[in-house]
Amino acid sequence: MVMQPRLAATVMLLRNTAQQQGIEIFMVRRVVQSEFMPDIYVFPGGSASAVDKELEQSATLCVPLEPSAADPEGRTALGSGVRAAAIRELFEEGNVLLAYQQQQLLAIGAQDVPRFAEYRQRLNARGATLLDIVQAEHLVLATEQLAYFAHWITPEQLPRRFDTHFFLAVAPMEQEALYDQLETSEGLWIRPDEALKRFAEGTFPVAFPTYHQLRDLAPFTTVQEALAATRTRYVPTYQPIWLEREGGPFVYLPEDPDFLWKL
Repeated sequence: MVMQPRLAATVMLLRNTAQQQGIEIFMVRRVVQSEFMPDIYVFPGGSASAVDKELEQSATLCVPLEPSAADPEGRTALGSGVRAAAIRELFEEGNVLLAYQQQQLLAIGAQDVPRFAEYRQRLNARGATLLDIVQAEHLVLATEQLAYFAHWITPEQLPRRFDTHFFLAVAPMEQEALYDQLETSEGLWIRPDEALKRFAEGTFPVAFPTYHQLRDLAPFTTVQEALAATRTRYVPTYQPIWLEREGGPFVYLPEDPDFLWKL
């Protein structure tokens, strides 16, 4: 029986390099013990929950979205929970909370760090929800700050399937990205071209969709350039094809059948 894919979100948190030599992206490495994609580098992300959907259905807890050339069908429109999931997962796995407080992007100063660290700990332990944090801190989720970048669906042959929406977001100046030391064993800022170079050298393992996002981001020289591209670029849906053959299994995209990716 083919499993139905679970709605999921991934956030590619971006910043400009200090030397103006391109962009950097925040990535985390999943722990070796992980049941799903162990010991590889990923972007913060995960499945959408019922609370994520509830958050998006509130008229006051999320910033409304403008019509988008990237998503004219409304695949990531408010109500599905996918944007709230992106924000929650980024906070859980990356320590960055994309939200507004008193109509300003959330700034977490030194005096606020212990309080938000406790929120994050409780969120990861399922002792609190994102809705609890939003209400306690009088926040509005910065859902419009998520720029839709890619859409991938897991092949039907795999037991765990995800309908994953990838977003770009600018790293807030007044927050620090940190890995969670629970599901992840490392966190780092890295240029997409450097990640691809290290992957080719065999020292930076990534999944098939991650490789493609890094490759698509590598040409951009600034965060602003990457975000500008999302405003006019339609996001197609990619579903890799499964291929059983000697040395495999492999997956590939119909648009690029000669590029086989060994699983």
